[in-house]
Amino acid sequence: MKSKNIKTEKRLRLKKKIRMRISGSETCPRIAIFRSNRYIYAQAIDDNRSVTIAAASDATEKGTKVAGAEFVGKKIAKLLTDKGITKVVFDRGGFKYAGRVKILADAARGAGLNF
Repeated sequence: MKSKNIKTEKRLRLKKKIRMRISGSETCPRIAIFRSNRYIYAQAIDDNRSVTIAAASDATEKGTKVAGAEFVGKKIAKLLTDKGITKVVFDRGGFKYAGRVKILADAARGAGLNF
């Protein structure tokens, strides 16, 4: 994939490397993160069946980006624990594990997910 933005190309290369190593299943789904400039999204994916089990975003929430990331972490954790899933694999999508990505992960752990 050719892009004019070098940072995006680097992130996509990292994302591809990460995806070669990790995979989700029905009992232990992969939580995939996407962070745009404005919003943050999380999906719980069963890679064996190629199905999204649960999804959350902060697109409808008002407030800061940090508060939105924490909201998404808690929401995805609640959706999964309601379905009886507590063990997951975290896919940061090539983004650095810092800032909003780390806040989302910490909120999900605090709400009962193990990864």
